[in-house]
Amino acid sequence: MKNVYKYFFRGLITILPLALTLYLLYVCVAWMEALALAVLHPFVGSFYFPGMGLILGVLGIVAVGMLVSKHRVRRLLSYVEWPFTSIPVVKSIYSSLKSFADYFTPSTSQGGQQVVILRMPGQEFELVGLVTRRSTAGLPEGFLPGERVAVYLPMGYMIGGYTVFVPISWVTPIEMTVEEAMRSSLIAWMARTPQAAPAPSQE
Repeated sequence: MKNVYKYFFRGLITILPLALTLYLLYVCVAWMEALALAVLHPFVGSFYFPGMGLILGVLGIVAVGMLVSKHRVRRLLSYVEWPFTSIPVVKSIYSSLKSFADYFTPSTSQGGQQVVILRMPGQEFELVGLVTRRSTAGLPEGFLPGERVAVYLPMGYMIGGYTVFVPISWVTPIEMTVEEAMRSSLIAWMARTPQAAPAPSQE
């Protein structure tokens, strides 16, 4: 009976991530399909083929990306964003989400997206974090003087963390992308269980 429970949970852990991923993809595609039908129905009538919504969604996202890459469009977008950046409660939510999304925006300069190891002098433990600010310039007075950086320390098994300002000498850059660091932090840096090698067949 003990083996049955073990195999059940092992199978559940194997199937659950795949099932959730497929479900979320299905919900996203279904939403795109429904939106495409609603938008295009006045123009194309009953014409429809499977995947139309997904294709239009991808093309729309690419088109928006191309437009916001132009300076004039970015200026126009700032006017569109004005209500979201002015209303008190909405401002906090929108600005936080936008800043978080901008942090993962691909760019040629990786200066603001550096994964580092934080080592406190005289301590043996190490913390993995993300540099979110290279100096205290532009911040209110009260921070300690000297070259200091802001390091975000994500927490495991939840969306959250702590931001600490530390001397730049405390951090050491490592070769890891932001996505890899966040994914590893989310699962508390658990190592994958190595697959057991199959036993050699005895003939």
